[in-house]
Amino acid sequence: MFHLTLSPELKSYCPEYRGAAVLANVTNTPYSEGLWQEIDSFTQTLRASETADSIKQQPAIAATREAYRRLGKDPSRYRPSAEALRRRLLRGLELYRIDTLVDLINLVSLRTGYSIGGFDADKIQGADLCLGVGQPNEPFEGIGRGMLNIEGLPVFRDAAGGIGTPTSDNERTKMGLSTRRILAIINGYDGNGQRLHEAASMTQELLERYAEANGGEIVFFE
Repeated sequence: MFHLTLSPELKSYCPEYRGAAVLANVTNTPYSEGLWQEIDSFTQTLRASETADSIKQQPAIAATREAYRRLGKDPSRYRPSAEALRRRLLRGLELYRIDTLVDLINLVSLRTGYSIGGFDADKIQGADLCLGVGQPNEPFEGIGRGMLNIEGLPVFRDAAGGIGTPTSDNERTKMGLSTRRILAIINGYDGNGQRLHEAASMTQELLERYAEANGGEIVFFE
């Protein structure tokens, strides 16, 4: 497992933060029918019960938005990924079908409200990951977004630089069909240990069900 830590700066702004990391050997596929049945079921429930305002009030999403504000970032311009996914469904749009690993992470994020980074573990440089705060002009190529202004965003960094924020992960460490090890990092800005444990267990179970995972390893950090 990677060694995950928080920078003093991030901890001073977000003392409630709790994180979970799931590392597992996997087999990725272009599409999983069973997984998409679960996604479609969640989509129907969301559209029948949620509004744009209620999405923002979901505890994990609200806490992530508050963390952005504390760091000086506008959460309505740089939306946390969990919120962006729910809002997309609420507008009547479908989720993008990427591959099983990405789709699976999206489902956990949708269900829990946690913004989750999904990384190809073999593309991460070194064994240490630190959650800090994005700096002015810090280079970061968001997946499908081009160069992203991460100043004021929480960002995980490996030995080569930023790999993930709650808004977008980096192209450099993104997953693909060749991915054999996944590292999923669940960002709990609400500090709720029970919900974080549930999200980590859900991730592990879905990986076993749809990506032939070996059970893997879960580590909690703060």
